[in-house]
Amino acid sequence: MKLVHVFDAYCGWSHGFSATLREIVARHPGLPVEVVSGGLFTGGRRVPIREFGYVQGANAQIAELTGAEFGAAYDRLIADGSFVMDSEAAARGMAALRRAAPGRAAELATDLQSAFYVDGLSLSDPATYRKVAAAAGLDGEAVVAALEDPDAAAGDFRRAAELGVTGFPTLLAVDGEHVTVLARGHATADEVDRRLASLS
Repeated sequence: MKLVHVFDAYCGWSHGFSATLREIVARHPGLPVEVVSGGLFTGGRRVPIREFGYVQGANAQIAELTGAEFGAAYDRLIADGSFVMDSEAAARGMAALRRAAPGRAAELATDLQSAFYVDGLSLSDPATYRKVAAAAGLDGEAVVAALEDPDAAAGDFRRAAELGVTGFPTLLAVDGEHVTVLARGHATADEVDRRLASLS
C-alpha cells in the first residue's frame, strides 16, 4: 500500500493540509508517498489573483481551522492583486523537485507551498526552485534544468484525473487496484490514522 497526495501548490486548502501531511509521513516512515499535482489554475483560470475575490476570506478560514501560516509577503501579493497563479508551472516545479528526491516528495510539496504562502515567491520563477532545493540540500541547478520538461505537468494532471480526483487536497490510500479516500479538503493526522487503521 502507498499514500497518494493529490494537491495544487496554489491551493490554500492544500497549504492548510501541510501540517497533517508532514505528521502522517512522520508517523508512517515506511509507507511510500506519491505526490501528484493538480491543475487548479490552468487555461482560462490563469488570471490575476484579484479575480478570485474569495481568497482572503478563504485564507482566514483555512488559518483558523488548520493553523496554517500566511506570511506578510504573500499578503502583499494579494493586496497588489496582479499576481497570476499558474498551476502548470507549479506542477513542472513539483515534478522537478520530486525527480531530485523522490522519497522526499511530500516534504518538498509542503516546502513549495511555504515558498508561496509564507514567503510570497512565485512558483513560475526558477529562482524559487533554486531556493527550495538549496534549503533541502538538493542540487538547485539540476532542479531548475528539469523545469523545462514540457510533459511533467500534463503527466501529473492525467494521473490526478485517472484517480478520479476533482478537488484539492485529496489524500488516498492505494493498494493495487483498490483506492480509498483518507482525506479531502481537511483532516487531522489522527482522523487520517483512524481511516488508515480501518484498512488493515
